[in-house]
Amino acid sequence: MRSISTATALAVLLGSAALSAVATGTASAATANVTTPGGLVADGALKRVFVGDRSAGTVAATDYSGNVLASVGGISGVTALAVSDDGTTVYAAAQGTHEIVALDAATLDVKARYAVATTVGPRYVAFTSGKLWFTYGDQWDSNVGSVDPAVDPASGTDPVTLGQQPDGVSIDNPGFLDAAASRPGVLALGETGISTDSMAVLDVSGATPQKVAYYSGDYSLNSGIHDIDLVPGADEVLVNGAVRDAYADGKFTQSGTYPSGQQADIAPDGTVASVSDTSVTTYRPNATKAIRTYNVGSFDTAALAWAPDNSRIFALVGRSGGGYALKALTDPEKNVPTLTVNAPSSAPRAKKLTVTGKLSASVALPAGAKLQVTRTDLESTKGKALPAVTVKANGTYSFTDTPPAGGTVTYKVSYAGDAGHAAVSASDKVAVSRSATTLSLNNNGKLYSYGADVKFTAHLGKTYKNRTVAIYADPFGGDKPKRLVKTGKVNSSGNISVTVDMTRDTAVSAVFAGDARYASKTVKATAYAKVKVSTAVTKHYKKAKIGSTSYYWFHKNSAPVVTTTMTYYQNRQERLDLQVYYDGRWYDSDSEYFALNTNGKVAVNLGAPGESGIKARIRAAYINGSSGDNVNSTTYTGWKYLYFSN
Repeated sequence: MRSISTATALAVLLGSAALSAVATGTASAATANVTTPGGLVADGALKRVFVGDRSAGTVAATDYSGNVLASVGGISGVTALAVSDDGTTVYAAAQGTHEIVALDAATLDVKARYAVATTVGPRYVAFTSGKLWFTYGDQWDSNVGSVDPAVDPASGTDPVTLGQQPDGVSIDNPGFLDAAASRPGVLALGETGISTDSMAVLDVSGATPQKVAYYSGDYSLNSGIHDIDLVPGADEVLVNGAVRDAYADGKFTQSGTYPSGQQADIAPDGTVASVSDTSVTTYRPNATKAIRTYNVGSFDTAALAWAPDNSRIFALVGRSGGGYALKALTDPEKNVPTLTVNAPSSAPRAKKLTVTGKLSASVALPAGAKLQVTRTDLESTKGKALPAVTVKANGTYSFTDTPPAGGTVTYKVSYAGDAGHAAVSASDKVAVSRSATTLSLNNNGKLYSYGADVKFTAHLGKTYKNRTVAIYADPFGGDKPKRLVKTGKVNSSGNISVTVDMTRDTAVSAVFAGDARYASKTVKATAYAKVKVSTAVTKHYKKAKIGSTSYYWFHKNSAPVVTTTMTYYQNRQERLDLQVYYDGRWYDSDSEYFALNTNGKVAVNLGAPGESGIKARIRAAYINGSSGDNVNSTTYTGWKYLYFSN
C-alpha cells in the first residue's frame, strides 16, 4: 500500500527488467617476440631467421615474414647467434652454462654442445674459415676462442681452443665480433662499453690468429664502441653504424662517416642498414644520401640482420608493453620516391580540368619515367585507365581530363618503380558538380492511434539513370535501431510507398543515392503514435447514470480500485489524474506517476472517503517526456466517473 497527498491509498504493482551484455575478444597471429634479445641472424640457404631470447633461454626460427616456425629451449643465457657458411648449423653462445650450442638449422635439434672452460662467457660469436669464433672473459681478462666443428671430440682433441687473442691486442671486455662472407678469414673485434674505444682486425685464416690492425682507444676515432662491422670490398670497419675506420699498416684512420647511427649491419654488396633512434636507414657504400628510411615505431631497435640475398632487413624492435618483436623491412635497396597529385578541389561536370604533380627521389630517377593514371567515378567504380603521362626533366607532370560523371572523382597516379626505386602512388579528389533533383515524403507531423498502419509515399523527380529510392524507419527509443523498410525503383509516376506499423513515434526517411549527373538527396518525415491505454474500475456495487453521465457507485466506506493497462516500455510510468466535483464544476485534486509492471499494468486502490454524496472522476495518461521516456506521443484515456453513496 502507498498513499498520495489527497489521502487516497494506492497499491501499485511494480515490475523489473534485467539487461545483460557480452564482450568479445580478438586473437593475433604467432610472430617472434622476445623479452631480452639474445642474438639475431639470417640463413640464406633455408630462408630463415633465428632469434635468441636471453631471458627465456630459447632460440626461435621464423620465415622471412617473421612467422615462428619452430623454437628450442635449454640455451641458458643465450647472448649471440651465428650461422655456418653452408647454412646448415646455427651456433648459440649459452653464457648461462658456459658453452657453445650447435643447432641443426632445419630442425633446431641440438647437434653438439661445446664446453667453454671460463667463468664468464662465451659472449659474442662469428663464423668464418670453417670455425665458430667467440669472445669470453671479464672486464680485466677477456680473450678470443674458437670451435672447430671438424674436430671429433672422440679423437681426444678438444674442438674448443681458448686464448687466441694475438699478442699486441688488448681488449678488456668480451668484445663484439663480426665476419663477412666476402672477407673469409677476417674478424673485426671491438671492445664493448661506452667508456672504451679499442678495436682490432684479425686474420684467422691460418693455424693461429694474427693481428692485422689494432687501435688502443684514446677516443680520437670513436666515442665508445657499441657495434662493429666489417665492410665488404674495403679494408674498413664501420663503428656504431656511422664511422668508417680504414685499417692499413696495422693502424686505424677515419675514412668517412654516414649521417647518423647507433648500430648497423652490412649487406654482402656493402649496403649499410643503420639504426638511429626509432628509424632504420639504408645507404649505398660511402654515400651520405639515404636510399630509404623505415620508421619502425616509438621504441628502440635492439638488433639488425640483413637477409643474405639483400631482399630485406630483419629488426628486433621494442614494444610498448616491453620486450621486442621481429619486423621484416622489405625492399631495403630501393629508394622510395615522393609523388604528389594536385587536382582542383571542385569542377563542373563535362568541362576540361588540369591535374599537376611531381615525382622526385633522393636517388636519381631514370629519364622519361612514365606514370599510370586512373580515374574512378560513379560511372567507373573500378577505375578507368587514362593515357600514361611522361615525367619532365624537373620531375613535374600534368594532364587534362573531362570528367563525364559528377560526384567525387578520384585521380590516382602511379609509378611502377624500377631497379633502384620502389613503386609509389598518390591520388587527389575532385568534387564534380551534379544537378539537384526533387524528393518528397508525406505524413510529416501527423499523429496516429497506436498500431495504425500508415502508408508513406516518397516522390522522386528527374534523374539520369538511377531511379531507386530506399525508405528507412527509425522508431524512437534506443532499443530499436533504424531499419531499411524497402528499397526499389519508383513507378512511372516517380512514387514508391511503404506501410509502417505506428507503435512509436517514428522518423521515416527516403534516400536517393544519386547518380552520375544528379546529386544524392535525403528527406525525412516524423510521424507520431499514441500509446494503447485503458482503465478499468472495480469494487463498485453498481453502475448507474446521474443525469446523462454513467457513474460507478461505491458505498462511502468502500475503496475503488482502478487498473490501468498501457503499452509497456522500460521504466515507463502512467500518470493518474483525479478530479472532484464541487459547486457545479470539476476541480483538480491530484496527479501522480506510477511505474508499470512488465505486463503493462498498474493497480490503484483509492481509499474510501467515509462521506456520501461525493462525485469524482479519474483518468490515466502517458505524458511524453514525463512518463519515463519519449518514444510515444502524449495520450489520455477517457474519464471514469465515481459516486460515493451511503
